[in-house]
Amino acid sequence: MKLNYNEQGGGHSVFLIHGLFGSLSNLGNLARVLESNYRVISVDLRNHGDSSHSEEMSLESMALDIVELMDGLSIASAFFVGHSLGGKVAMQLAMVEPERVKSLVVADIAPVKYKENNINIINNLYDLSNVLIKDRKAADSFLSERGIELSVRAFLLKNLRRNTEGNFELKINIDAIKANYESHLSAAPEGDIFTNPCLFLKAENSDYIEQKHLPIIQSLFPQSVLQTVENVGHWLHAEKPELFNQLVLQFIGEMSEQ
Repeated sequence: MKLNYNEQGGGHSVFLIHGLFGSLSNLGNLARVLESNYRVISVDLRNHGDSSHSEEMSLESMALDIVELMDGLSIASAFFVGHSLGGKVAMQLAMVEPERVKSLVVADIAPVKYKENNINIINNLYDLSNVLIKDRKAADSFLSERGIELSVRAFLLKNLRRNTEGNFELKINIDAIKANYESHLSAAPEGDIFTNPCLFLKAENSDYIEQKHLPIIQSLFPQSVLQTVENVGHWLHAEKPELFNQLVLQFIGEMSEQ
């Protein structure tokens, strides 16, 4: 499947992969920092942003989408930065196509199967997709009445676009996300041990990386280091962008000099 992407800068290639419900703009701040020294490719995962939709939505299929894009851009290997689901996709790629991945930065996600963390959001977005959305205010009220907090609503509603009738609809394929969430999207990446360097960034106020996950991370990514970003939640790149960008830039800079 061909993915929508944005390319900027030049030099060693760096792929930026957003999380669930996101799009390539989510890591745009990081892309602008990296483009001075790197060829930055920001992607929309399948069923997200302006990429194509598909009923199939596994970590493996999404990793292979990235490989297809790399081949189309004549990129043999690259650095990867992935947040949340994007981190899982990047880990999956590293575990099945290790020669394509120079190193990984994984932001606030572990290589484990999660419980249904996002099922409430998925169900509410699914309900939203089945009502007439006349304007953004109506969509915001719809989600607010269902207890979704302001910051999360603001993030989710970036997925709205105007349709041919002049109303609004979701860009994400919420049907596919709902159908594949428990079986595939919440699953752990699978494959071989990845021995290249990795940086795992844990958000201090998030429970996506817990103490019990550390031995699993170390067993699958033995050359990894873990760093905690203090006083941030799961969207650490948005809450402390300067620190997040600095940590990523420093790590990739060290790796590109090797």
